[in-house]
Amino acid sequence: MTAGDRLVILGSKGGPAIRPGGPNPTASLLCLDGRRIVVDCGLGVTRGLVDTGMDLRDLDLIVLTHLHSDHCLELGPLIHTAWTSGLATPVTVWGPRGTAALWDGFLSSLAFDVALRIDDEGRPDLAALVDIREYDEGSVNLGGIAARTLRVDHPPVTDCFGWRFDGASWSVCFSADTAYHPPLIDLARGADVLVHEAMLEAGVDRLVARTANGTRLKQHIVRSHTEAADAARLAARAGVRRLVLHHLVPADDPAIGVADWLDAVRPHFAGQVLVARDGLVVTP
Repeated sequence: MTAGDRLVILGSKGGPAIRPGGPNPTASLLCLDGRRIVVDCGLGVTRGLVDTGMDLRDLDLIVLTHLHSDHCLELGPLIHTAWTSGLATPVTVWGPRGTAALWDGFLSSLAFDVALRIDDEGRPDLAALVDIREYDEGSVNLGGIAARTLRVDHPPVTDCFGWRFDGASWSVCFSADTAYHPPLIDLARGADVLVHEAMLEAGVDRLVARTANGTRLKQHIVRSHTEAADAARLAARAGVRRLVLHHLVPADDPAIGVADWLDAVRPHFAGQVLVARDGLVVTP
């Protein structure tokens, strides 16, 4: 194990909306074998990384599980902020199809600012610092860290992928956004940590009542996400050591607390269960 190996949940809620006092959308920092891997870039990821003590000049590896905005909205701003903080070394972004267009669009939107800072402040060419690599299902070599991806079930998004990272002394698997998807059992088999999205349907009606197009939104949530109890069943079948409930839906309902999440999973999983919150640190 490398000193400093840890998983930090930077944003723990499902969906793009933020509310007073509530958590941020999805983002995590995985420190593994001396590398810092940013997994998803929901709103707030930049501040979250800084609050962990990370120097943004050390940014070098980003993974996007899919292109819903609560997972990618702050990709461009994160890289740009790192660049204005002194980043001068390459950043590799692994993302599904469409990631290159997302990055190119960001560069176009900030073309005036970027060109001005290169000329006026002597900064390196931002576009030249970023290497976008669009991936599909299979094995990925992250510069010495073995990783695998699995296409999961998150309709209507077809390019959504779970990830598994295997380091020297611990393994961490992310479900990404998905309905209950049994093939994840094999991806997560024997992992030290499974970070799995979780929903409590009992709170969905109150959630959609606060949102326009509530009926359509509920249909999406129910068909595209996983009940906490099913996440626990999957973790048990995969034989993982710890389960982190993540991308919580709902995440900011005062009527639902940690005990409710634990009550949903305890009958189905005997290992350690952690309910994600912004700033949660998980160590090997």
